[in-house]
Amino acid sequence: MAEKKHILYVQTSGVDTPKRLYSPFVLGMTAKAMDIDATIYFLGLGVTVVKKGMAETVKEGEFPTLKEIMDQAINAGVELLICEQSTQLLSMERGDFIPEAKVVGAATLNDLVLDADGTMWF
Repeated sequence: MAEKKHILYVQTSGVDTPKRLYSPFVLGMTAKAMDIDATIYFLGLGVTVVKKGMAETVKEGEFPTLKEIMDQAINAGVELLICEQSTQLLSMERGDFIPEAKVVGAATLNDLVLDADGTMWF
């Protein structure tokens, strides 16, 4: 049996650039529908996307709010990881984030990139 594929999306854009925020969630849901494991790693200003209450403030055109898309991705099984060093850089605490997202160390990103079948940056 072939090993299951895994794709990694790295979100470096924050809530100040809303047009860049939907893609990793939509692509992650698409990967899960294709039976591919999907992880979104939030780095730099990207950590603002998973700060409690922020996704509700993002809405582009006729799309649902980012929170609605995020919830759909979480329900589909997309894993959300937050760079701990980025949270420290932005003076954010572990409790500032949605409970579905896990704070992890910087080495995690290196491991994910090396292990992923594909990586995309946003």
